Amino acid sequence: MLSAVVTAAMLSQFAYLSGCEDMAPSIYTTRATTGYTTDIHNDLISLPPPKDKIVIAIYKFRDQTGQYKTSAQATTFSTAVTQGATSMLIKVLEDSGWFIPIEREGLANLLNERKIIRSTRMQYKAEGSQTLSSLPPLLYAGVLLEGGIIGYDNNLITGGLGIKYFGLGGSGQLRKDKVTIYLRLVSVRNGGVLKSVSTTKSILSREVDFGIYRFVSVKRLLEAETGLSTNEPTTICVLEAIEKAVYDLIIEGILDGIWELKNSEDISSQAIQNYLKEKQETEKTVVFDNEGNLVEIKDTEGPEYIEESEPEGVEDIVIADEIGNIVGVDKIQPEDVNNNENIEKVEDFNSKASTQ
Repeated sequence: MLSAVVTAAMLSQFAYLSGCEDMAPSIYTTRATTGYTTDIHNDLISLPPPKDKIVIAIYKFRDQTGQYKTSAQATTFSTAVTQGATSMLIKVLEDSGWFIPIEREGLANLLNERKIIRSTRMQYKAEGSQTLSSLPPLLYAGVLLEGGIIGYDNNLITGGLGIKYFGLGGSGQLRKDKVTIYLRLVSVRNGGVLKSVSTTKSILSREVDFGIYRFVSVKRLLEAETGLSTNEPTTICVLEAIEKAVYDLIIEGILDGIWELKNSEDISSQAIQNYLKEKQETEKTVVFDNEGNLVEIKDTEGPEYIEESEPEGVEDIVIADEIGNIVGVDKIQPEDVNNNENIEKVEDFNSKASTQ
């Protein structure tokens, strides 16, 4: 009986672990792949095309959190998030099909290389009669992208569940972190901030384990353990948050008239409508009392449009002067329909208009 219970428990645990295969990295060596596609990536590349691509510059999109990886064993100097967010942002802008990103992070290297080319051409030109064309000018951007990774919150949610019975049992643990991205579009002409967006992405860590510790006889002890832990890659979560920020920025720019669609009818596309619906669902209003205590968090209600309707029976009459020129339009209220003065005004205007 005991062996059957142990076997069933072990098989159920292995079945659970096999079900976690999609969220856990493979334990076997795999070949290098071209990259990771997030859930937002397909939405980003499916946006309607622009009327003209926008030349855009990114100098530095850096980690502004100051967070380091948490470790219970020793002090670590490894940062909690990637330091290569600028490269990620440039790739996302290129994939979107809306922008032409230009190199600014390694501008010093670019200028040095151009100096080498110019000096080499001058040297060959001095030695012979060869005529070499000059280097074309560098592209310049009309807008800049600024911002960064401004928040990394640890242990927003922690918890677990475990059960044991006569040395047989298992447990599971969960932890949730969050990374926050801010992105703003700046005009080069006047330095004004044209648009600013923010996105967040949760980072889940899970761990399950199962074990048995029991004396199966007087001198026989059975002990077995198994487990698995999965962690969402922080780098991939940062990439997804950046893609979402660029996605939101493009649509917000369309709605505010910062840039235009190639086909104006695409404003009713499914991607834009889904964003508007999502924005309406996520925007909240925080209500505090006079002492600063949180009272409630409710949905933000947009301005209500009340169509003004005229009372039933109200009619327009045209008012004319003595020679028949129109001087205004007035309203006839229901109670004034039989008013002799209003009737005389209308009849007088009609008679003068017919004689002219």
